[in-house]
Amino acid sequence: MLNMEAQKKLINSVDCCVDEALCGLVRASGGLALLKGHRVVLRSDLDSLKGKVGLLSGGGSGHEPAHGGYIGAGMLSAAVAGGVFASPPPASILAAILTLHQAGASGVLLIVKNYTGDRLNFGLAAEQARNQGVAVDMVIVAEDCAFDQPSKAGRRGLCGTVFIHKLAGALAEEGCSLDQIVSKMKDVLKGIGTLGVSLSPCSVPGCLPSFDLPPGAMELGLGIHGEPGIKRSKVASADEVVKTMIDHMTNPDSQSHLPLKSGDSVVLCVNNLGALSCLEMAVVTRAAITCLESRGVVVARVMSGPFMTSLEMAGVSLTLMKVDPETLRLFDTKTSAPAWPNLSTAAVSGGNYITEAPVMITRPQDDKHSQGPLSPVMHKVLDKICSTLLEKQEELNSLDRASGDGDCGNTHAQAARAVQEWLQDHVVPGCPGRLLSVLAGLVEEKMGGSSGALYSLFLTAAAGHVTEGKTDGAAWAAAVHAGTQAMRRYGGADPGDRTMLDALCPAADELMKLTTAPPAGQMAVLHAAVEKAAAGAEATRDLTARAGRASYIAAERVTLPDPGAVAVAAMLRAVVETLQQQ
Repeated sequence: MLNMEAQKKLINSVDCCVDEALCGLVRASGGLALLKGHRVVLRSDLDSLKGKVGLLSGGGSGHEPAHGGYIGAGMLSAAVAGGVFASPPPASILAAILTLHQAGASGVLLIVKNYTGDRLNFGLAAEQARNQGVAVDMVIVAEDCAFDQPSKAGRRGLCGTVFIHKLAGALAEEGCSLDQIVSKMKDVLKGIGTLGVSLSPCSVPGCLPSFDLPPGAMELGLGIHGEPGIKRSKVASADEVVKTMIDHMTNPDSQSHLPLKSGDSVVLCVNNLGALSCLEMAVVTRAAITCLESRGVVVARVMSGPFMTSLEMAGVSLTLMKVDPETLRLFDTKTSAPAWPNLSTAAVSGGNYITEAPVMITRPQDDKHSQGPLSPVMHKVLDKICSTLLEKQEELNSLDRASGDGDCGNTHAQAARAVQEWLQDHVVPGCPGRLLSVLAGLVEEKMGGSSGALYSLFLTAAAGHVTEGKTDGAAWAAAVHAGTQAMRRYGGADPGDRTMLDALCPAADELMKLTTAPPAGQMAVLHAAVEKAAAGAEATRDLTARAGRASYIAAERVTLPDPGAVAVAAMLRAVVETLQQQ
């Protein structure tokens, strides 16, 4: 029975999770196959290895996508998996070596991370394979920069291993000999360094967390098996953490530092240890590029993502690889390995990464306008709408608290104050359409939220119907109708959904009578439209919300009218009352 405290993993069982994960990897990729009876993943096109060096890597599971995700043309030929954080057995390693040999490989290179278990088991399989006439060699990756004075065990092998998979794979694909590849990789390894930092431990399936990390603490220099690091400190900003990491990695006083000077060219790998969000990863990536460039280091390429994980550890490691043009050429060659990113071959440093924004059309509220015969009455109408919304601020908030986030009055008041401020410094244009465009700009900018967008849509769509010379009742009716339709089209709500449309649509329908009403009868149509809006707002008490925020709340809890509908009815009444007084 699993320790339920420790489980919290979406698996079927502790015993089967590695085999099922390998099966999932292979089934999802057309280019991979499983070796029967072993935890070995292979290229499914082994024939293509004839006469070339085969590449085999592997180690404990829990580091996915390493190592199975790096199998393909131009990278590994096979990978052997142990249990979670456990070295694979020599019998499986030997089976993988012999499979590559029998497929016609000219030799087999083992790429091994510097952990005692891996060295012993891969070493034993290599000796056994040599006894069977196979040309085998081994490259041990030991690029950890954590310890100032490494123990006899040496530096650990971390995410830099993935770079060796890529470069050795490119050389093998080009037909280089085993000796040539080994010699080149030993040179490259002198210029690779990795350091990790974690904000949380990880836990092996069925076990408790690998170490305790108090809230607000982070661990620097940890390995990829949940083993704690060299220093514990308070969590700092991403920029500070990255600077600390790069300072430590390149500190000449440390025996395991990576020598790095201004003018050096590097490939940077920002490796998610398992549980950092993509957002955090992008912030850390920016910090690392900026920090390196500030030291005069040329960043040639950047990989950012999960490449060598530690189960669900919330942390990141930085790997730097010094490169020359030839190393970069090998790095850039194509591979079919599923976990290798589709990187650009353009240099990161030195390029312009900002594109100029287009010249925006000036905001309508900033334009110079000229007054006209309608300016005074439109000014009075606006004054009245603003004062009404400010008076109703608390009432609308109160209605909104019952069905939303309680700020409907505040957002309407924000818009009202923005209009009042604009009126102090500007003349009201004589063209109603221009005024509506100004109001659309103001509410979009100052009101915010979905309300601001909806009102701005209404005003923008309406503006084109009331231009100079088109200001009669029919034009206004068409304007209100067009604005309402725009709200419905983009907002996705309809009358009956318990929104502001339940007040606006009946009023808009009534206003269409202005197209045929004689001048003497127009005021009666306006009054009728106001009453229809008020009745529509009141009727929202009994409607089930099907759009807007109230739609997420149980219907029996929503017993007051919709605040948006109440606000629309109040604004229409303010308009008509002001016109009545003229």
